[in-house]
Amino acid sequence: MEATFSSASALIPKFPLDSVFIYSNIGIYSHITTFKTKSIQPQAANELVSKGESILLDVRTDVEFAEQHVPGALHIQLDRLDSGCGKLDRDAHFSLLCLGGKRAERAAGILAEKGFNKLSVVEGGITSWKSSGLPVNQTERKVLPLMRQVQLVVGVLSLIGSLAAIFINPLFAVLPAFLGAGLTFAGSTGWCGLAVLLSKAPWNRCKKATGSCCAAYILS
Repeated sequence: MEATFSSASALIPKFPLDSVFIYSNIGIYSHITTFKTKSIQPQAANELVSKGESILLDVRTDVEFAEQHVPGALHIQLDRLDSGCGKLDRDAHFSLLCLGGKRAERAAGILAEKGFNKLSVVEGGITSWKSSGLPVNQTERKVLPLMRQVQLVVGVLSLIGSLAAIFINPLFAVLPAFLGAGLTFAGSTGWCGLAVLLSKAPWNRCKKATGSCCAAYILS
């Protein structure tokens, strides 16, 4: 029995202690790091940026950045950060910003693996930044926030699945169960496959006004 267990354990992949690969509900691998992030209050981050002692890096989606962003903020969408951080100065200090803080924490983990060690996550994201009275540029046109789009899709599909399970076939209960598992995964890791898919939808796309990664965006 012991020999069998030893043989089986030898087949298990050996992952680094500082990371783990988790398989998501839509079949995409997500690399989750345990990098310990340092948080910074919006006012403190704004002061460092104003003094030129920190670079504000916004990792939200293109459409979120186009709708509202901090003047002068650098923008690289989270799912492009791994390949898009090559031109960033590894010796600079970065204050990472997203909507509420979760994506910024993931961004810190990605950058830490690339050799960046001067990283802070803006606590509360741009939501807290705005409530602190700090400057934010906003456009007139609005698109429903990505997380609300996720909530609507999950809610509608769960309702349809539940009603179908009651009135048509109990097997339809698999749909809300599947969606619940997806939400559990998203809540525990900060990575949502549905949000990634929706971010690529036509109404969530925008085009750059210029070629710069920190340039303004125009909603399509």
